[in-house]
Formats: sequence, structure tokens, C-alpha cells
Amino acid sequence: MVRWEPGAGGRLREAAMELYVERGFEQTTVAEIAQRAGVTARTFFRHFADKREVLFAGSEELSKGLVQAIAEVPAGAGAMAAIAVALDAGADFLGLDHTRSRQRQSIIEANPELLERELIKMARLGRALADGLRARGVGDPEAALAAETGIVVVRVAFGRWVSETDPGDLKAVMRDTLAALRTVTKA
Repeated sequence: MVRWEPGAGGRLREAAMELYVERGFEQTTVAEIAQRAGVTARTFFRHFADKREVLFAGSEELSKGLVQAIAEVPAGAGAMAAIAVALDAGADFLGLDHTRSRQRQSIIEANPELLERELIKMARLGRALADGLRARGVGDPEAALAAETGIVVVRVAFGRWVSETDPGDLKAVMRDTLAALRTVTKA
């Protein structure tokens, strides 16, 4: 076995997903993931802190992308306009592989520990969005309210997107969900 094989991280992600689908998350070990990927367990831990992290890797990159998108919105745009731009950026990141996203979501929903971690991740994204809005001069409670609204849109849109067999573009689903939210909030 070659020591720093190229593509080990990708192979580990694929092997983990396959095993989680076949056996379930709880029944899969790091050693089994590494073996299927053709690497050692030590190599696994160079790429991921634990077997849960395979499902949540990329969260920091997503968060940074959302905050950067908010920062690039022209001055004078409102908080929800900035959130809409961030949602588009998030859709570009999250909507890359529908099949993988569907598998990932089914694994998370089948395991309470993973579901809890997903909710924590969403809360962190909400705080990052709010911080991005505050950096633009949006005060509280508006920054927190707009950010949490954005997270609700992400959760609902992503849930719709992964539940359909031929959903189309996640960005379009996000925009439709945001439009639906605007409709239901009219007094």
C-alpha cells in the first residue's frame, strides 16, 4: 500500500458512504472504511477526525462561502437580499451531487446522534450568516432574524430537493422556497 496515495480523501468518502448505506452508520468501523478505500486507518485519521466527520466535512468551507457572498453584496442591499445571495452561493456548494446528498441525508436521518450534529451545523451556519450581516452594519434583532430565516429556507429547500428523484437545480428550489416564504409572511 502506497503511503500518501493521491485521492485518498475522496476514496475514503466514497467507501464510508457505501458502507453506511450497506450496513448502517453505527455498524461501520473506521477500519472497514479504510480497508475498502485501500488505505490504513492511520490515513483515515489524516483526513477525518472520526467517522462522523466524513458526513460533515466541508462545513467550514460552506460557512466561509456564505459569509463571503454576503460581504460581496452591494452596499445598500437589505438583509434579506444579502441572505438571498448567500443562499445562491450555498446552493452552488450543496447542490453538486444530488445522489450523494440524498444518501447522506438518509444516513443522518436514521441516526439521532448525526441528526443532532446536523442541527448544530445549521445553528453554526445561522450564526455565521448573522455575523456576516452584522459586519455589513445590520443590527440586532434584524441580523439574527434574517439569518435564521435563511437557515429555515435552506432546510426546507434542501429537504425538498433530496426527497425528489429528479429535482432539478437546488438553486431554483432555494429561490422557490424563499418566494414561498415571502408569500406566507404577507400580513
